[in-house]
Amino acid sequence: MEDQVRDLSSVFIDAWNHFLEAIPGLLLGLIIVIIGLFAARAIARFFGSRILSRMDDPLMGRFLVTTLRILILIGAILLALRAAGLSGIATALFSALGASAVILGFAFRDIGENFISGIILAFNRPFNVNDTIQVVEHFGKVKSLQFRYTHIKTFDGKDVYIPNSDVLTQPVQNYTADGFIRYDFIVGIAYEDDIQGAKDVIQTLLDTHPLIIRDPDHISFVAEEELAASTVNLKVYFWLDTKDFRAGALQVRGEIIRDIKNTIDSNHYNLPADITEIKLYGSERDIPIRVEFDDTPNSEAENLPPGERRKKKAAPDLSGAAGEKKEPSA
Repeated sequence: MEDQVRDLSSVFIDAWNHFLEAIPGLLLGLIIVIIGLFAARAIARFFGSRILSRMDDPLMGRFLVTTLRILILIGAILLALRAAGLSGIATALFSALGASAVILGFAFRDIGENFISGIILAFNRPFNVNDTIQVVEHFGKVKSLQFRYTHIKTFDGKDVYIPNSDVLTQPVQNYTADGFIRYDFIVGIAYEDDIQGAKDVIQTLLDTHPLIIRDPDHISFVAEEELAASTVNLKVYFWLDTKDFRAGALQVRGEIIRDIKNTIDSNHYNLPADITEIKLYGSERDIPIRVEFDDTPNSEAENLPPGERRKKKAAPDLSGAAGEKKEPSA
């Protein structure tokens, strides 16, 4: 019994002595880790400012800076383990990681996919910082590319973080890659209007508007779209600059639609509303109708003489007379 107690005490004494002997190495390793943290930050900041200033691709520059910081940290940790006399632990750790790579791959498959996708996107991607893109239903400006996600800012102020695997595998629409986008909208004129004349009026505005792009590769034009129920629909195509998509292209599109509408009105072309057909079922034979004329552009009152126009506006309301029957006299 005394021998067992003596052996146990000697074990504790030997462990304590080994711990005391290892304290300088542990302190040195801790110092190396702390120095490595500050060195990684300082070196990444020093080279990052120069890399970003020399590269045209800020996303690639930030990716390289982050990679440099991580490599410096890994090197500092390995050096600290070696200085503390724990190099065997590092070897065993890497061996265990290699043996469990398959298990970790299944457990962290999504993280691994996003990480690898981030590396691929850093070297080959269809967008840059401040490009306006759409991935699935997410639409906004690219702010940053990280190892696991892509950060975009939507135009209603939301920050969306899209996994890099989705960015890599889903279709990405880039609205500002070359700085141009084509818009279109429908203008419906009356059947009695001159179609070619209306097209010429719209085309003249497209050819003279200062905010519409005009070059051999970006042509704006008007074409007949369809013969609708109450209108002949003309489709207007025009190109705009999209360097500032939110404040630029969308506002200019609205201005062009407004200018075309005003130009059509000033040239006395009609923009009729849809024709509505009312069907009566049952015993209904008469319905009350009230007709009013106004002086708005393209209204029927414009085609009446001034005197007749005043008579129409002053006409009494006969809405209830349609269904009345005259009683025979006694």
